Parts: sequence; C-alpha cells; structure tokens
Amino acid sequence: MAFEPSDPGSRSTADQFSGYPDLKKRWLYIMPVVFVTYSLAYVDRANYGFGAAAGLADSLKITSAQSALLGSLFFLGYFVFQIPGAAYARKRSARLLIGLALASWGILASLTGVITQYWVLAIDRFLLGAAESFILPGMLILLTKWFTKSERSRTNTLLILGNPVTVLWMSAATGYIIKAFGWQMTFVIEGLPSVLWGIIWFLVIRDSPEKTSWVSTESTTKLSEVLAKEQAKLPKVANLSSAYTNPNVILLCMQYFLWSVGVYGFVLWLPVMIKGGSSQGIGMTGLLSSIPYACAIILMLLVSYFSDRTAKRTRFVWPFLILAGAAFFGSYLSAGQSFWTSFAFLIVAGGAMYAPYGPFFAIIPEMLPSNVSGEVTALVNSLGALGSFAGSYLVGWLQGYTGSSKAGYLLMSIALTLAGLLILPLKSEAHRTEAPIAAEPAIVE
Repeated sequence: MAFEPSDPGSRSTADQFSGYPDLKKRWLYIMPVVFVTYSLAYVDRANYGFGAAAGLADSLKITSAQSALLGSLFFLGYFVFQIPGAAYARKRSARLLIGLALASWGILASLTGVITQYWVLAIDRFLLGAAESFILPGMLILLTKWFTKSERSRTNTLLILGNPVTVLWMSAATGYIIKAFGWQMTFVIEGLPSVLWGIIWFLVIRDSPEKTSWVSTESTTKLSEVLAKEQAKLPKVANLSSAYTNPNVILLCMQYFLWSVGVYGFVLWLPVMIKGGSSQGIGMTGLLSSIPYACAIILMLLVSYFSDRTAKRTRFVWPFLILAGAAFFGSYLSAGQSFWTSFAFLIVAGGAMYAPYGPFFAIIPEMLPSNVSGEVTALVNSLGALGSFAGSYLVGWLQGYTGSSKAGYLLMSIALTLAGLLILPLKSEAHRTEAPIAAEPAIVE
C-alpha cells in the first residue's frame, strides 16, 4: 500500500490548540518571512534563463554548451553541501545558517552580472548553488519545530510557493528590467535584496518557540507536547546509516531525481523555449513565461489544503506528475506545428508538476523520527539537485544541439512520468510487519 500517515483521524490543529490563541501568530510571524526568504533564493537561481535568452552567451562569447553548463553548475554546488547543512541546522541553528546563506547568495548572484571571464563565472555559479543548498533542508527542519503534522502540507506549500510566485512576478518583470538596464545589471538588481533581507530574517526568526517573546510558556509547552506525541508514534531509527538504506528512502531519492529533471529543465529554459518558438521580444517572453506559474500557485494551494484535510500524501503526488509528463508529451507532439497549442500544454505541465510539493515534503517527517528526518530530507533533496543539474544541462544542451525545444519536452515527459510511477510502491513505515530498525532512537551526533 502506498505511504499515508498512520493516524488520519487525529484531531485537527484548531481542536488541539483551542485556548492557545497566541499560537496563531506562528502563521503571521514565521510564514511570511520564510516565504520571502525562499522567494529570494528562487530569484537568484531562475533568472539565469532570462540572461541566457537575452544574449549572455553572445556577450561572453561562449558556446551554447558552455552556457548550458553555466546554468547547471549551480545545481552541482547545490548538491554538495545539503547533508552537512541539514546536520548543522538540526544540531545547532537553522536561523544562523540561513541568515548567513542569504547574504552569501545575494552577493554571488550579483557577481553573475559583473564577471566577464567564463571560468570565474563557472566558479561563481557553483558557489551560488552551495550557498543556496542550505535553504530547503534548513527551512523544513525549522518548520518541524514550529508546526504540527496536521499543518505540515500547508506550511511546506507556503514555503515552496516562493518558487512559482517568484518566477511568476520575475518572469513578468525581468524581461522589462533586461530591456531597460541590460542582462548584466539585472543580475545585480535582483541579487542585492537578499543581502538586505538577511537583517529582517535575524530580527524575526528564532529556532524554536521557546526562544521567542510572543509565544507564552503555556503555548510552547502545549506545542512541544503535541510534537513529542507525534514523534512517539514513529518507528525508531538508530542512525543515519539505517535511514539511508531504508528502501522507502532509496525510492524517494530516485523519484525526486527524476522529478527535478523535469522541473529545472523547465524553470531554467522556459524563456528560451518561448522566445525561440514564438519569436516574441524579451518583454513578451517574460509575460508568457509567467502563466504556467500562475496555474502552479492555484494548484499548490488546493492540493496542500486537501492533503492536510484528508491526512493523505502520495495520492496527491503521483497523479499530478503523470499529468505533467503527459502534458510535456503534448508539447513535444505540437512543437513546430502550433506554438500556442504547445504553450497550452506547457501551462498544464508547469502547474501539475508543482502541485504536489507540499504533500511530498510532508512524507519524510511523517515516516521517520526527527533524529534522522532532517538529514534524510537533505539526502532526497541532494538527489533532486543532481536531477536538476541533469535536467538543466540536458535540456539546455538539446535546445542548442537541435535548435528546437522538442527533444527537451520529450526528456521532461519521460522523467516526470517515471517520477509519478516510482512513488506508487512507497510503503507506510507505520504498517511494516517487521521489527523496528532499532530498539531506541539513539540521537545521531
């Protein structure tokens, strides 16, 4: 049976926390800052596609293959530091880690528009990926200390909504910024806000409710009790070695690798695909590029709501990934014949492949205890980074090699369809018949 939480009949958050009104402030204090922080990270990784569409390769006198490698080197850096970052966030401070990363990636992103030597730019893009690698596992670890299981899909979605919301406005605005200031200055303009936002982050965010002044002692005690009860229901896992060799974890790694091939092939090269297929100017290319992300925002909110309401996860993941794969195949068949038909399929593909992120990232902390779930999330996301590297490089390379988007559409179609199928065999840890992996949950240090 596919993985689902073991207690779908558990009390709602409203029931659990009635009488603790200050806990509602978590949604007003924590989530807006988390959302903006992840949004800024996405500006600095997704605007490369606009630079490429605006003539980055011509300006730097590099080949299309070198341009594709520059776009994908980000994800190689993103891969390397995921697990060490998650370990630091769990043992020490997610707040400090993410705050320092904000300043670092803002500076590195701005340098993308200043550097003129190819090999120096390659190093910069790698380091930018390294700086941003701390963001998702660190954020997810932070949220598990502030929000309960019945809130998890929605908090994950509000975090990851920073992705499509950012690309939505960035797609509409970046084309015009490039038109007004050039692609080099655009990287500077869109990079520096991350450095300034780091100040807000440090002022507002704390690692846990106990370290704040706006949540009462009674409320923090109640929240801690609920979170402790959730942990007590999970199977015990003694160490990371046991967790990393868990068949479910291996399956999730493979699945997220393939999912990310499709997502980041799409994110990084959508402007190039639209500009090449429609012969529109860079301003209109940006507006058209924003439409799939508007669809993604609506679907993500709906899917997360119903996932938390029903306490189901995988049934809200695989159908959307298979739909995205089918839509990309529709774009493959219609590309070169009708741009608008192909683009309509891209809108469906973009919305569907983003829709399941909230439920997906709720699976791991509901399957494994907190002493390993952070690092397991980082491992899964690391494999996603490798998939992102592969997707962004291969789609960009195929675009340059064939002079058409068709091959890229086919690659993304296959990857997303396989990703949807791979999550179906996921088994629920709560219903395993064999003995637990370890007798007690020894904390990994």
